[in-house]
Amino acid sequence: MRLIAIPLFIFFSLGSAAQCVSFKLTSKRDTINCTDKNGLKQGRWKVEVPPIRGERGYEEEGQFVNGKKEGAWRRFNLMGDMIAIENYRWGLKDGTSKYFTITGLEREEGWRAMNPARQFDTVDVQDVNDPTKVEQVIVKVTGNALKHGRWRFYDPVTGQIIRTENWFLDQFVEPGKEPGNPEKTVKRADSTSVKKDSASVKNKPKEVLDFEKKNSGKKKTKIRDGRTGG
Repeated sequence: MRLIAIPLFIFFSLGSAAQCVSFKLTSKRDTINCTDKNGLKQGRWKVEVPPIRGERGYEEEGQFVNGKKEGAWRRFNLMGDMIAIENYRWGLKDGTSKYFTITGLEREEGWRAMNPARQFDTVDVQDVNDPTKVEQVIVKVTGNALKHGRWRFYDPVTGQIIRTENWFLDQFVEPGKEPGNPEKTVKRADSTSVKKDSASVKNKPKEVLDFEKKNSGKKKTKIRDGRTGG
């Protein structure tokens, strides 16, 4: 049985790489770095980038789908320390990306990948006051990854947040003016004026309110106020 199991294991490993024109096998006989007959990268890849022109080298690993990065990609320095976790869709950054120093987390970035196969796409806009309410906005596709969501910058040693930024489809959003926030509209000023009007009505005597109600809609109303003369 032992003599049969080894050839079968090798057979299935090679079978999984049959669609690859070129590939590598790990020490565990897993197929990586597959390139198909169309020259597209497929499946799990491990990429090594050597130091060049003063830039530090690194290694990264993740999945390719039809030549484009997909899902989570992890990057390591040449000492083996993880320095980044990036998420991809259609080969573009999408979702949250995290970047690290040796001492800890340095920043988090939010991205929105635009589907390059579509002319228009929809973006969910969450109400900042009611997370259960989501409005869909139709946007024109640019074929890029756009800054979208919350960006946080940390002190890697203490983990304390130094700065926070909000982005909406590559546009910087000032604090308090996020999509769905009522403070960004003039409705807040309108509600204040309504409160003042309500207060003035509440202070009027009942007789005055009855009179105004009875004569509402009339062009002219003669009022006797007790004064004499013209």
